[in-house]
Amino acid sequence: MKKKIISLIIVCFICIITISMAACKQEKEPKDELQKVHLNEVAHSIFYAPLYVAIEKGYFKEEGIDLVLKTGFGADKTMTAVLSGDAEIGFMGSESSIYTYNEGAKDYVVNFAQLTQRAGNFLVAREKMSDFKWQDLKGKEIIGGRKGGMPEMVFEYILKKNGIEPLKDVKINQSIDFGSTAPAFAEGKADFTIEFEPSATLLESEQKGYVVASLGKDSGYVPYTAFCAKKSYIKENRKVLQRFTNALQKGMDYVKSHTPEEIAKVIKPQFKDSDIETITTIVKRYANQETWKENLIFEKESFELLQDILESAGELEKRVPYKDLVTTEFSKKTIE
Repeated sequence: MKKKIISLIIVCFICIITISMAACKQEKEPKDELQKVHLNEVAHSIFYAPLYVAIEKGYFKEEGIDLVLKTGFGADKTMTAVLSGDAEIGFMGSESSIYTYNEGAKDYVVNFAQLTQRAGNFLVAREKMSDFKWQDLKGKEIIGGRKGGMPEMVFEYILKKNGIEPLKDVKINQSIDFGSTAPAFAEGKADFTIEFEPSATLLESEQKGYVVASLGKDSGYVPYTAFCAKKSYIKENRKVLQRFTNALQKGMDYVKSHTPEEIAKVIKPQFKDSDIETITTIVKRYANQETWKENLIFEKESFELLQDILESAGELEKRVPYKDLVTTEFSKKTIE
């Protein structure tokens, strides 16, 4: 009898030790291992503040994602990175997805989350023009953007809305690289220039140029930038994309519920070369023109407007189906 009791005690003791060791091991090991996701962005700009808020506030890590961010410096390079597999997700103008689709790509990219709803560039003049009208551009030279790129197409769309014929009534210089337009203008090239931030604000601070119009306000709501992934990746990684979209929505919510000063403080680590005052000024400028959506849903009306702009610019061979190039599966779940 004593032997049985002793044996039972030994067995219980071994069980307790085993359970304790397992519990300790479980505590030491992370509950969820972060999944690495490579994101290639078209440019690194305060224009994309909600994305950087999501990064700096740790929202991607909360969703189990180890985000690796790389800047492509051009939609063509970002698209190449996604199609080649160097990046799982691309962030760029959605016109690139339309071009790729029309070129016959089998595993084309699909847009799954829209970030900005207005153009993020501004018209900069050499002198202050408090009563600027688009008609003032007639006969002038403007430093524009790359032919077929969203900045240039939105600019030409606005010109036509105001009765100005691009390349006829105005001279648009499209020979200068994206990163060199502001320096070229500062050195005396052209009468006006189209600039993103922080270039527009920096030109003003140096008194070498003055913002006289917002392309975002004058073009209306335009699906300017969106996140996309290859059709095959979306099919095989729905959970990952849902977590990615959840993190983005948290960033959008933060931006909508906080002041430009608070937002600037959060994203400052992403823009080490810019002082907090400049970042705050830019965030305020973008917030005032309702740059960011309240949600990430890429609506059909927005997609059709995008194609209208492409057609107006003569850059669209044929219209493409919304259902093929846009999915709202993930963005709608973030607001349910």
